[in-house]
Formats: sequence, structure tokens, C-alpha cells
Amino acid sequence: MIRKNIKKILVPMDGSKNSMRGLDEAIYLARQCHATITGLYVIPLSKPATNSQISHLEKYLLKNASKFMTKAKTHAAQNGIVFDDDITYGDEGPKIISYANSKSYDIIVIGSRGMGSIKETFLGSTSNYVLHKSKIPILIVK
Repeated sequence: MIRKNIKKILVPMDGSKNSMRGLDEAIYLARQCHATITGLYVIPLSKPATNSQISHLEKYLLKNASKFMTKAKTHAAQNGIVFDDDITYGDEGPKIISYANSKSYDIIVIGSRGMGSIKETFLGSTSNYVLHKSKIPILIVK
């Protein structure tokens, strides 16, 4: 059963196939509910200070994040869905939860596993964290 009062969907993304599957499910849900989607890409580093030079690693990660979010935005637009993107820095799980709470999202649609190198038994560490800490509904996509 689809709730018609879903208007804002948060989709945490990390460049993995699972995060794209999460986006596909969010697009389907958004079409049913006439909702908008925000893609959130969290770079797992501390935010660079404004007066310090950005490292090669930070530059590489930011470039990949921007490229992936452009691809996601195009995919959503091809399906007639409004897609906003945001790239931020920090610890993925807590950052997703604080972002979702601060912007009053109706649901979080997240892939079951991301790009992390450690494989957990059933869920990835970020999706597991979000599942247990979120106060808003979660849809985990495998």
C-alpha cells in the first residue's frame, strides 16, 4: 500500500549499483505519490577547511560524487521526477539521519549495501545504522 502523503523522499547515494536501485524504487514511489526526490551523497571525510588546500583524494572523491549525482539527476528527469542533489562530508549514517530530520523528509529509500569494503551479514553498515536510528520510515532496497 502506497501512502499518498509522501511528498519528500531522501535517497542516500554512494555510487554503487544498490544506490541506483534505491533511486529506481524512489522514482517509482515518487511517481505514485507526486513526490520530489533529494539525492544525498556523503563523502566519508571531514569537510575541508575553507583556508586549506583540497587534497588529491578529496578532489577525486568530490569529482566522482558530482559525476554520479549528475547521472542520477538525469535518470530521474527522464522519468519525470524532480531531483535535487546535495553532496556533503562526514560519517555517512549520522549525516543521513541528521539531514533527514533537519529537512523533514517523509521517507528514506536506501540501498541495502553500498560501496563499503566490509560486508556485513545482512545489511551494509550505513543502511543498518539508518534503519535503527531513523525516526521516519525507511525503505531498504536490495
